[in-house]
Amino acid sequence: MLKRTRSLLYLCISAVLTPSFTAYANSNDLPDIGTTASGTLTIAQERQYGDAYMRMLRSSKPIIDDPVVNEYIDSLGHRLVANASNVKTPFTFFMIRDRNINAFAFFGGYVAMHSGLFLHAKSESELASVLAHEISHITQRHLARSMEEQARRSPATLAALAGSLLLAIAAPEAGIAAITATTAGNAQSQINYTRANEREADRFGIETLEKAGFEARAMPQFFTRLADEYRYASTPPPMLLTHPLPEDRITDSRARAQQYPVRHLAPSMPYQLTRARVIARYAGIDSTAALDWFDRTEKKSSPSIKDAFDYGRALVYLDSQKLDQAKSLLDALLKKDPDNNFYLDAMSDLYIAQQHPEKAQTMLEAALKVNPRNPVLTINYANSLIEAKDNQKAVRVLQRYTHDNPNDLNGWHLLSQANAHLGNNAEDLAARAEILALKADWNKAIQYYTQASKIADLGSLEQARYDARIDQLMAQRDRFMALQ
Repeated sequence: MLKRTRSLLYLCISAVLTPSFTAYANSNDLPDIGTTASGTLTIAQERQYGDAYMRMLRSSKPIIDDPVVNEYIDSLGHRLVANASNVKTPFTFFMIRDRNINAFAFFGGYVAMHSGLFLHAKSESELASVLAHEISHITQRHLARSMEEQARRSPATLAALAGSLLLAIAAPEAGIAAITATTAGNAQSQINYTRANEREADRFGIETLEKAGFEARAMPQFFTRLADEYRYASTPPPMLLTHPLPEDRITDSRARAQQYPVRHLAPSMPYQLTRARVIARYAGIDSTAALDWFDRTEKKSSPSIKDAFDYGRALVYLDSQKLDQAKSLLDALLKKDPDNNFYLDAMSDLYIAQQHPEKAQTMLEAALKVNPRNPVLTINYANSLIEAKDNQKAVRVLQRYTHDNPNDLNGWHLLSQANAHLGNNAEDLAARAEILALKADWNKAIQYYTQASKIADLGSLEQARYDARIDQLMAQRDRFMALQ
């Protein structure tokens, strides 16, 4: 029974978590496949599954915990969410370090994108078109509706389907194999249902793209270029393997996008700066190759985005310890745009590399007066305090930061580090326990808090806090295990 249940889940999940971005020109052609999925899971249950899977991803995937990158993709994603229909859950956007072109969405408003998208999306509108499609999968509750459809076609109960979800969702590539293991009729029915989901996601995605002020034609432009680039490739990217882009699908998306007026948008500097950061640090190429990419790409680009290429070069020089060259570029960039978080973050790293953390501290204190409690500035400020050996102040800053941003591993890592420097072993253990809990390592997290409780003074507020957190983690662990 379990084996059959897993196969059913693989079928519905492989379709929803891997995008095909099909678009159809006539919305009247769309079938009525419902909107609420109320017979499957509640929104609260979906959020519970999403949180559990996110913890699994943190422990198994190379998630990019870069505060500057995260600030950009979060801003872009929520700009789209603000213009989407049927939003019923908070959204979380994150990036996985992977050169393959892909993005996927899952329960609880989580949207993942691969860093490889920045290697191929030439504008912010193109990247936004991918996110808009994934946001629509969530707002239309396609995964829950696919589960409901499978439950109608099989003896498996909804509870059995949901109970195997985490196991199946952790390996969505197995969905392709699962299709071949089922009957032809059932497989074809599932494929047809999936195509209906894709049509709906594309329709809502293009509409969201337009409402958010992006160029709707970016979607067919992006897919046309991908199809042309990989037409004769022996190993196409996963997205094209699971959902090919034949000409009629691209034509349909172009027809739908042409219903909207053309937008002549200036290049987005935040997008270009993020792209430069990904090339410099997350593309898996050495410094020489990265500098060559900046030189070649700049020659084909608008002069208006020259600063983005200089920023990328500055990061390459910084990471390869060519500090004078990095400083020359960053000084010029900050003079033009002194409040830019990309530049402030890099200059902070430069000052620390030059063993002048007090300069970073002064610079960031001034920036925080303009933009108080900003995550990028705050995490850099805490790091500069630790480097300046002002660990007591760093702890105070990080306690507030982790309260405001409890899912950011950076904050907990720095809090652990600052407490270790101060000899606060119990607080060090508590911070490390939070990191483990975010990665679903419940037992070790509970073990660390138990050790912290033993170290704390008997009957103290600290011991009471640790014991209360142990109870919370045990309850979270039990809920997590029940999902499996």
